[in-house]
Amino acid sequence: MDRSAIILSGGPSKKFGEDKGIMKFNGKPLLAHIVDAVIGLAEEVIVVTSSKERAHTYATFVSPKVKFAVDVYGPKGALSGALTGFEAALGSYSLLLPSDNPFVSKDVITLLFECSINKAAAIPRWPNNQIEPLHAVYKTRLALQAAKETLAQDELDLKEMVAKLHGVRYISTLVIEQLDPDLRSFFNVNTLSDLKKAIAMSNSAKPMKR
Repeated sequence: MDRSAIILSGGPSKKFGEDKGIMKFNGKPLLAHIVDAVIGLAEEVIVVTSSKERAHTYATFVSPKVKFAVDVYGPKGALSGALTGFEAALGSYSLLLPSDNPFVSKDVITLLFECSINKAAAIPRWPNNQIEPLHAVYKTRLALQAAKETLAQDELDLKEMVAKLHGVRYISTLVIEQLDPDLRSFFNVNTLSDLKKAIAMSNSAKPMKR
């Protein structure tokens, strides 16, 4: 298997007040938007959750082809979720995404997969050098080892995991902008206010800037 897609949906959603994965956006749950974006671009889709109960809930509205993995390392944030996903992934390369990016672009995902070939990872990078490790493609076995080492050192930041990888290809958001002109792929729905912004954005073009 060549490509896996890992979607992290195990967070407590404290700022949101409830499970973001099931919150409706444009008629369907937020998580379903992400799943629909990656179906067909990866040979397997894995949703990482914090519990079997949450997985059962998600299974009621996503494709039956979607696999679920429960994060047994938590609560350790995105790093433990990523580690869980890498352990479950069968693909040589794994796309890592959060579950709250409703505008994720299929074209951008395709670009990241193509740019990751023979690299440890393909990661978007803003002009101010901030990176998007949660919207990237990784060589699965290398990322798995780096994630294990990072967690063993009690580091929880995905950027620490990335720092352990050698041969990372950084993709400028100026390049990505050619495929996603408003860079909406990187818009996260963290609060109810963000959800309202997302609804407004679905009817207009609001660029992301860093």
